[in-house]
Amino acid sequence: MTKVNEKKMMINCVPGVPATDGAGVKLTRMIGTVHLGMVDPFLMLDRIDSDDPASYIAGFPDHPHRGFETVTIVHEGLIRHKDSVGNEGVIGPGDVQWMTAGSGIIHSEIPEMIEGRLSGFQLWVNLPSYLKMCGPSYQDISATEVPVLMLGGVTVRVIAGTYDRRRGAARPKIAARILDVVLEENVSWSIESPLEMNLFMCVYSGSINAEVSPGQNQEVTSPSVLLFDQGGKIEIDAGESGARLLYCEGEPLNEPVARRGPFVMNTEAELEQAAKDYSRGNLTAKTLSTGAI
Repeated sequence: MTKVNEKKMMINCVPGVPATDGAGVKLTRMIGTVHLGMVDPFLMLDRIDSDDPASYIAGFPDHPHRGFETVTIVHEGLIRHKDSVGNEGVIGPGDVQWMTAGSGIIHSEIPEMIEGRLSGFQLWVNLPSYLKMCGPSYQDISATEVPVLMLGGVTVRVIAGTYDRRRGAARPKIAARILDVVLEENVSWSIESPLEMNLFMCVYSGSINAEVSPGQNQEVTSPSVLLFDQGGKIEIDAGESGARLLYCEGEPLNEPVARRGPFVMNTEAELEQAAKDYSRGNLTAKTLSTGAI
């Protein structure tokens, strides 16, 4: 039976950093910055939230990946995806795309809209050394497939892992739990995490109060990442305007990480091989033309 510690306190709060990626998409990088490099096994977390089409319309044309999984969560807007193993479609509000790059994949993600708000996340989840060269795969998860629990001013969408006996639709390669949580104003929420797991919360709307020492709370405003001292029971309170947060908990791999752009391996030699495979057209079995609207 998994054991949990007593109540845990927030040990750090890291604000997001403005960044640009893809073909000029403006976003906020929450993890994968000079302030917060990674939270093993989570390598990167990007937040997109804009109603200016000029800041997102060019999207992310063809680009390769190897050695990890990407999780795209759409809150508002539409994104067309296409990859080199034959998957293609449009993901919209509430949908989730869980892609295992494994040994290699080339894909594109282009907004399927010319006006309106585009918001959501992309999370990178590392793979252990024995899975880095597994075959690429893709999980297309519609909003209706994501379990939703509503109780006392708290709404939890279970994307991966289990929560209150509900199992998320996504099937990660490693042990992980990802929850999308909405808290009404001044509502309290608690969750227990196994001791062996690493975790963080990304507050992406509103604010929360979290305990930093016995009897002392700190207000955290969005967009920020909260770090806690290992697993255990975590309790937070939403602020006056409520809060929205992404809760991510995962099994730490405790392996060397060698990363260069779209490739995440264990050694520099493996990175060099990934770059050579891509330049020679050997990263995947098929090639993909630029996905443009």
